Amino acid sequence: MTDTTLEETTASFRSVLRRRDFRWLALGLGLSSVGVYAYHVALYALVYEATRSPSWAAATTLGRFVPSLLFSSYGGVLAERFERRRLLIVTDAISLLVMLGLAVVGGLGLPVVLAIVLASLISMLGTLYLPASMALVPDIAHEEELATANSFLRVAENVVAIAGPAIGAAAVAFLGIEAGFLFCAAMFLASVFCSSRMEVRSTPSDVTDGGEAGVLRQIAGGVRALGQSRPAATLVAAAIGAGFFYGVDTVLFVVLSDERLGIGANGYGLLMAGLGAGGILVAPFVGRLAERPKLATIIGAALLLYAAPTAFLVFVTDPGVAIALQVLRGAGAIVVDVLAMTAMQRSLPADMTARVLGIFGTLLLASISLGALVTPVLLTTVGLDATLLVVGGAGVVVVLAAYPQIRVVDREAAARLAELAPRIEVLRGLGIFARATRPGLERLAGSIETRRLPAGTTIVQEGDTADALYVITDGEVDVSAQGELGAPQHLRTMRSGEYFGEIGLLAHSPRTATVRAQTDVVVERIPGDAFLEALNETRPSAAFMESARMRLARTHPTRTIDA
Repeated sequence: MTDTTLEETTASFRSVLRRRDFRWLALGLGLSSVGVYAYHVALYALVYEATRSPSWAAATTLGRFVPSLLFSSYGGVLAERFERRRLLIVTDAISLLVMLGLAVVGGLGLPVVLAIVLASLISMLGTLYLPASMALVPDIAHEEELATANSFLRVAENVVAIAGPAIGAAAVAFLGIEAGFLFCAAMFLASVFCSSRMEVRSTPSDVTDGGEAGVLRQIAGGVRALGQSRPAATLVAAAIGAGFFYGVDTVLFVVLSDERLGIGANGYGLLMAGLGAGGILVAPFVGRLAERPKLATIIGAALLLYAAPTAFLVFVTDPGVAIALQVLRGAGAIVVDVLAMTAMQRSLPADMTARVLGIFGTLLLASISLGALVTPVLLTTVGLDATLLVVGGAGVVVVLAAYPQIRVVDREAAARLAELAPRIEVLRGLGIFARATRPGLERLAGSIETRRLPAGTTIVQEGDTADALYVITDGEVDVSAQGELGAPQHLRTMRSGEYFGEIGLLAHSPRTATVRAQTDVVVERIPGDAFLEALNETRPSAAFMESARMRLARTHPTRTIDA
């Protein structure tokens, strides 16, 4: 990798970390995750110490896992229904109380079934927390920073996945089980503080459609939204496929490390750590891949990189080589995860993102479970070597089978970019968006509606609600206003390459002038919310803002435009 590429990658991380809300979100997410991972250690220690029964340990796993699988889809719906920052605070606060409850269960020697019930509650809270936090990322980071932000959060997740259980084990070993739960409670309290420091606010959605939609219809809305976005659906399918192979890993590598590598069943931890290390090494550069053409092809190759090396483990007996292969696989896994998440955040409607993330969580848990269930059957039926070959070969077969669909997605994306290219050039020519990034311009261009209007048409009327910006691409329009002086006046004639309608949007006020077509005209209509979002990201120049203020003062001297 060149020094220039490394510098650009480092700069992209610095850019997203300069965002105050992102820093608080990432820190809160990390602390909450430490609490979750550490509590798992204390929970199993509590249950096994009280029962000395593997069956109760298995019941604890089911108590944690089943609620997540059943509730995850609706958790995403609730993350749309309520303001997300507040939801993060509430879920962490309840988690804190649950940790205190677990400490009481352990300290008083209460029945362990109470601990399993409380663990189920924590699992359900997690199905709210994750979609709410990830759906906040597009509200905090700019369009071009999404992949970088997701990569950073994925790195943090890998670090916490390694450090969290170790911290929990140390807390239990040195302080005791009850103190371990109290430590976890402190982590959730710290996460509550971080979330409370964020300034971002989401807009809750009426997921019930005015009270008409029940739970299943609310969930189905997310399914339809995902199905209507072929790029998002394809990349999400790849991530779900990666989840299946991860489920396989959780069983297969316990046997591999014991029977083939000679490092005992505990060597499983080393192999999974290698997987996490690969993700950490590659994560800083995934953001650059998100801006490349043929994104579906890239994610297909990454899935292949994740799955196929499993077959090579048939020939490996050295633990170091096996861990190196895991690092390689981890690099492929993080590319799949981050690009799938970024595709969802970019292509889905804002009021559907959390809902789809909840559905994605359900499908991912199901695919991981399927992988974990299939692997013991394969090992018993055909043995370790054949299982390694089958799993690795399955990755190749899946990618090859999906390749025609991958090519369709890439062709559609290329066609879409070609369709947007003239609009992007129009936007660049305005000067307002001279500093906008290519992804930002593509997103804005996608919201444009072309209108062909005959001479004499009133395009905007003074006093009406300001809801869009108009760019003239052909013809002439006449601009007039009565204004606050009460006397109608002709202001100017506008031609191709000029724009109007921005003053009402910037001032959050009704239209300040009437615009009529003098000739047949062609205009590009940009929705007001899309314009303001793009303007916020590109930081408009002082000259642009001053020009808008001067034109507003000419007709409405008492109104102002905030900086």
